[in-house]
Amino acid sequence: MSDSAKELLLKYFGFSDFRAGQSEVVQAILSGRSAAAIFPTGSGKSLCYQLPAIQLPALTLVVSPLLALMQDQLDFLQQKGIPAASIDSTQTRDKASEVMAEVRDGRIKILMISVERLNNERFRQFLSQITISLLVVDEAHCISEWGHNFRPDYLKLPQYRKDFNIRQTLLLTATATPKVIEDMGQKFGIDQNDITLTGFYRPNLNLAVQGVSSPQKITVLSKWLQDRVSQAGIVYVTLQQTAESVATELRKYNIPAQAYHAGMDSERRQQIQQRFMASKKGVIVATIAFGMGIDKSDIRFVVHFDLPKSIENYAQEIGRAGRDGLPSDCLVLANRDNLNILENFVYADTPEPTAIDYVLNDIVENTEDGQWELVLNTLSSQSNIRQLSLKTLLVYLELFKVIKPLYSYFAEYKYKFLLPESELLARFEGERQDFVRAIFETSQMAKVWASVDFEKLSRQCSSDRNRAITALNYLDEQGMIELQTKQMTQVYQLLIPNIDTKRLAEDLFARFNDKEQSEIERIHNLMAFFESKKCLSQQLADYFADYHVPEKCGHCSVCAGHPAQFPAVVENPPLSQFDFASLSLEITGKLGKSATPVLISRFFCGLTTPIFSRLRVRSLKGFACFERYRFSEVKAWVEEGIISPKGSS
Repeated sequence: MSDSAKELLLKYFGFSDFRAGQSEVVQAILSGRSAAAIFPTGSGKSLCYQLPAIQLPALTLVVSPLLALMQDQLDFLQQKGIPAASIDSTQTRDKASEVMAEVRDGRIKILMISVERLNNERFRQFLSQITISLLVVDEAHCISEWGHNFRPDYLKLPQYRKDFNIRQTLLLTATATPKVIEDMGQKFGIDQNDITLTGFYRPNLNLAVQGVSSPQKITVLSKWLQDRVSQAGIVYVTLQQTAESVATELRKYNIPAQAYHAGMDSERRQQIQQRFMASKKGVIVATIAFGMGIDKSDIRFVVHFDLPKSIENYAQEIGRAGRDGLPSDCLVLANRDNLNILENFVYADTPEPTAIDYVLNDIVENTEDGQWELVLNTLSSQSNIRQLSLKTLLVYLELFKVIKPLYSYFAEYKYKFLLPESELLARFEGERQDFVRAIFETSQMAKVWASVDFEKLSRQCSSDRNRAITALNYLDEQGMIELQTKQMTQVYQLLIPNIDTKRLAEDLFARFNDKEQSEIERIHNLMAFFESKKCLSQQLADYFADYHVPEKCGHCSVCAGHPAQFPAVVENPPLSQFDFASLSLEITGKLGKSATPVLISRFFCGLTTPIFSRLRVRSLKGFACFERYRFSEVKAWVEEGIISPKGSS
């Protein structure tokens, strides 16, 4: 490690030496190579890009799956005097323009964005004009289809790296299995020797799993928390209403608990989060909306009131405890009562064969000159495929070499003048003035807003779209016009002229089924992990390719002689007791010809789809009435009810 890197470490971060793994990663980046850092939560992944960014000649671009992950890092960097900024949807137009101007002038060293920002044509056009030294991919496991939090937009990042001519990439994650690590490295061409794993085991975390029946959970939890009222901690639940009810019940035991979930007003959420961050004590009862980006070092406990979604999610969530290295407790209150709900969430993501057919027919019928265009939310609504699942379907079509992404653009560019048109034009001379005037002359003018007509502009002055967008963005940044964009359209090239839609639909449905089974297996692995009689710490480390942990940690519930014993599952009443015709009357009436056994079953299990949102079915009789039943059982009952409308057997 160079002396200058250590000097920067001391000057900016106040550390005289690197933590485990940091030196190797920083050295790889400063030597001009790409790298990956697989470090446990809270062990200093961020420094692996923050320090090199100071020395690299141009911009470091950090891509993250969530805005919440950026804010703490931004605050930290600004406190250290490192010029960093973000561009996000919460900013005003003036603020975003100010940040872009600072990036363009080289005054910003680190720019943070969400991965979705790269879908924005205007933003990509902006990035193409600047030099980027390093692309940092936070939560990099999202790029792997076999990871626990696959994000289709992440799969575009290797192509964006090429498009923007970025020489180096740094991948950061805390939760990647060997299969995911290999997948990540291959997609970005990172040498095996530059993938650094520091080990997953954190000896200060005391892991415990306790088998508790659902009715006893509040009693057990409140008793456990009585000894921890002077500490700060998080209680994780699955559903928003559970967060509210658990927080209310805990307060009855004089435990200062606050609910936190995505359904709350954003200002209220921010207040709760800020109070929690500033206090040494307090309990947040939260869905997983809470915790991403939270860098509070003295969280002394994390409780899973409901089961986490996977071992990866569990690892990520307990990783928020004890970042200061002091002992912290991680408790799971486990039973199989919510197992069906967890599995049913997976089934909700698999499109029906008819929905896949709809997308394939749209490609066949609407491809012109070898190109197919789509607006994601429109196609999602029309095909009744969730947007995330539709993005996954498009990725599968790319993997099958059926389509290839070309570009995306906004179908509509509108502007209004913030200066008189004559005064605006007077700021330009010669050909530039003629071009700006041509944009205005070819636009479709309304009372206040004008719509840009790119085709008419091209005919009048033989200009390409990019030049027009560059000019419009410049006018917007300079405060001469206010620019608005709408309806992002994606354009694909069709690689197979004559699609065998029947065969392709079968292959795609099979691929979704494979993914579905992979997710179900992930849940069963979780249950086996919690019920195991082997050391929890050793099992967890082994799952994440850390093979240097002792066979027994000595401080988990298994090592203490208390392996979890799950209580017997409370059996649901048999579905045969319910009248299908009565329960399905309203939903089948609403769906009409769209009604299928799968859709009706999703309605009964409380699983949302685009058509349900459009028809507002939550208030209908029967919605979510069987959310605690297995989806496959409900579907079989529905199919029998359709054949025998009386519904009772």
